[in-house]
Amino acid sequence: MKKLVLLITAFALAGCAGNDDGAPTTLTVYSGREEELVAPLFDRFEAETGIGVEVRYGDSAELAATIAEEGDNSPADVFFAQDPGSLGAVGGEGLLAKLPSTILERVPDRFRDADGNWVGTSGRARVLAYNTDELSEREVPDSVFDLTDPKWKGKVGLAPTNASFQAFVTVMRLDVGDERTREWLVALKSNEPKFYEKNTPVVEAVASGEIQLGLVNHYYLYLVKEELGEDAAVENTYLPGDDPGALVSVAGAAVLKSSENSEEAERFVDFLLSDESQRFYTEDAEEAEIPLVEGIEAREGVPSLDELEDRGPDVRLDELGSELEKTLELLNETGFTS
Repeated sequence: MKKLVLLITAFALAGCAGNDDGAPTTLTVYSGREEELVAPLFDRFEAETGIGVEVRYGDSAELAATIAEEGDNSPADVFFAQDPGSLGAVGGEGLLAKLPSTILERVPDRFRDADGNWVGTSGRARVLAYNTDELSEREVPDSVFDLTDPKWKGKVGLAPTNASFQAFVTVMRLDVGDERTREWLVALKSNEPKFYEKNTPVVEAVASGEIQLGLVNHYYLYLVKEELGEDAAVENTYLPGDDPGALVSVAGAAVLKSSENSEEAERFVDFLLSDESQRFYTEDAEEAEIPLVEGIEAREGVPSLDELEDRGPDVRLDELGSELEKTLELLNETGFTS
């Protein structure tokens, strides 16, 4: 994990507050989820419970490195991450508390850590977003491995420093091996893809015709259409079969073992899995992530977990954490993040 700290920039993060008598009144949450996506959930939690939330936003992998560096002195109570790899990396350092079974069992086994250190809070599927003015759906590649074809030279966009892309590459490594993954990355890089800092600009670039394809999570389409209008020239394609580009992953949350507010921190994680919070993704949130709790349906037009069950490689999400460091090294070596 020390190499992970060196590979990415750590943030200096502040601690949490309390009353004069020492009673905890504020949770400190390190959030790898973007503020525009999850701030309404934090607001709802504060209004419902009276517990304050102090949020420090950043890249999930960077926050994982920060927590590892801070160790038992971390002021964080909760780590709310964009991907399971970042959560697993912190868990691998022995810094996460085991969550109660009442929280863990609200989501399917494949979307939580086998040791109970973290739990998924919402689902996301990898997709190829495509420009509908330039391509029909049948012209979109059936596999991410096809993106190295010369006909896509300079026409593909991605966000290589984003935690979701890093999780996707980790899954590819676990699925087809390091050698084939390296070959794919080298070939893709030579095909001159366009790099973006985040996923939303990737989908915006697809809609504008700057690129024709974007390798992103499914929900960014809905954010962009909220901004540009429903007639924006971009749609999603969900890749078939066990292709790494068909990965179904999660955002997730964990409680820090060093938290002095563990009861409130668990309450926060439990809140994220409440029916109300899960419906947030279907009724209120612009990004339309996939609910993980049984009985809460996905937004119209978004595949359900059942529909996505047979897609993507057969890789457990709780395997990603121990592999994150190697993935970051590989991305640096192949010129994606260096």
